[in-house]
Amino acid sequence: MTERKTLNRYYPVDYDPAKIPKLKTKQKEQNRLWGIRVMAPFNMRCNTCGDYIYKGKKFNSKKETVSNEDYLGIEIHRFYIRCPKCVAVIAFKTDPKNCDYTLETGATRNFEAAKTLMDQEKKKQQAIEDEEAANPMKVLENRTKQSRNEMDTMEALTELREMNVRHEKVDHEAIIRKAKLYQQELEQKEEEDCLIRELFGFVEEVDGERIRRLASDDEDDALPVKRAKV
Repeated sequence: MTERKTLNRYYPVDYDPAKIPKLKTKQKEQNRLWGIRVMAPFNMRCNTCGDYIYKGKKFNSKKETVSNEDYLGIEIHRFYIRCPKCVAVIAFKTDPKNCDYTLETGATRNFEAAKTLMDQEKKKQQAIEDEEAANPMKVLENRTKQSRNEMDTMEALTELREMNVRHEKVDHEAIIRKAKLYQQELEQKEEEDCLIRELFGFVEEVDGERIRRLASDDEDDALPVKRAKV
């Protein structure tokens, strides 16, 4: 059964893939509308009924390839969808240059703060590059300013690190170790006191005199012991 599978193909010595005739597609096939399932690439508002269409909403759309328009050899596709409320046609196409989509007709794209901020940053960077290209002294000035900002940033970081070292958090493990050592010392001292009491009895002070009590069953036999005065 494996012999019927064509795993290895024979290519003659004079084989040239460029000589294989290509199929000629008709013009109507190129401009054909293909049914495809898409999601709304951005938030928009229908111009006919005012209904809001949110990003990610799924539609059954028609797709076509835009003729005589591309970006660095990348084809641009146009999509046609219908408003879910008034069934008005909304068209948008791909924008590979900005990695985005361009809304053409049927709706208005909602304001997007992040996209506006990115556009402003691009315009600002482009203006700086154009100014540096026209004025070489501006390049030196910008580099000096950038170096100064980097030095200020490094000084601030060094100061923050020193502050963190000064305000270092408490080492809980060290505190626990010290508490355990202190507890062991107390237990050891208590054991030594018990051993001394067993060997020599214990001494208590009564009416200013110290009395040594011996370890016996009869406590009445205890005799007062006076300390020798020096």
